[in-house]
Amino acid sequence: MQLLNDVRVLDFGRYIAGPFCAALLGDLGADVIRIEKVDGSEDRFTAPVSRDGDGASFMQLNRNKRGLTLNPRKPEGRQILDRLIPTADIVIANLPPDTLASMALDYENLRKHRSDIILTTSTAFGSSGPYATRVGFDGVAQAMSGNMHMTGKADEPTKNYFPYVDFTTASLNAMATLAAIIHRTKTGEGQHVQGCLLASALSIANGTLIEQALLGLNRSGTGNRGQTSAPSDTFQTKDGWILVQVVGNPLFERWARLMGEDLWRTNPKYSTDESRGIHAVDISNRMQKWTGARTTIEAVTALEDARIPCAEVLSPQEALDNEQIQSMGFLEPIEYPGIDAPAPIAHMPMDFSTLDVSIRRRAPTLGEHTNEILESLGFDKNEIIAFKDARAI
Repeated sequence: MQLLNDVRVLDFGRYIAGPFCAALLGDLGADVIRIEKVDGSEDRFTAPVSRDGDGASFMQLNRNKRGLTLNPRKPEGRQILDRLIPTADIVIANLPPDTLASMALDYENLRKHRSDIILTTSTAFGSSGPYATRVGFDGVAQAMSGNMHMTGKADEPTKNYFPYVDFTTASLNAMATLAAIIHRTKTGEGQHVQGCLLASALSIANGTLIEQALLGLNRSGTGNRGQTSAPSDTFQTKDGWILVQVVGNPLFERWARLMGEDLWRTNPKYSTDESRGIHAVDISNRMQKWTGARTTIEAVTALEDARIPCAEVLSPQEALDNEQIQSMGFLEPIEYPGIDAPAPIAHMPMDFSTLDVSIRRRAPTLGEHTNEILESLGFDKNEIIAFKDARAI
């Protein structure tokens, strides 16, 4: 069963927050049409891996979509949109509000085509406040939420390599869009759903922000070493690195027994997570002596036997080769024009007992379904040729 097989989504998104939201809805069965610039949108060509320059992230973020090229600023492009928008249940766009308005894709204009339409947008800073008109990417939200200050070290703020704010915003937008669909089913009303990168980042950082507001601890980054429990850090082995996370007294008791030293259990300064966080350097130093005398496999095996959470620190290639990751079947080999081997595309990271959320369609090549979509809207071949001559498609 596909939950949204009677829902059409127009994806005007760029990069991650918009396209991944649309991809999640596509995973649930929606007919998602990715709308790109005539020569291809910028995010198509980020980290190119195909002979035509199509990018790795584009292949992931545009699974389960059809592709349409369109210039909505041209009169011919507007003519196409005037037929396309009434067929859509949802429009997704992570574009600045003034850009949406200039393309007549703002909520008020969309409602002229269909009164119960749902518009899902995301901005960097929200719709109010002195930064509302600024533009920004994932890293901007990381910087302003306190994450970079806490992720790096005191003298070197550090951005997460992977854009977690974008993916968080996209996922929350998808959830909110589903709520808007339920609301429409109950009331007949459409909805403007608005996500925000900074709000997503602040939600993730909220616990630390609450602590700062109430206690004024003024924490700063300590690299990989945790500050609210210990050992929670990365440790070097004879042949690599591992990460260990010990949180709570039962886990710390197991760790202390593994170390074979009573002082960790009897000394009051190691009696709680809070106190262990304060003395995390002592605990990490002890753990490093233990891991430094072992290979990665030896250390992980001993920690697993003691039921202490740990993992090897893997490179991207090691992640691809890892037996657990391979056995999950989460990275699905998908053929794509212009690549010599299947690409390992991540499908929806959820399993359902009855819903089908599989990858039914690879990401589209540039304009792959343009003719098909226009013909379904009633345009004939001569009109389509004229649109191409005018570079409207």
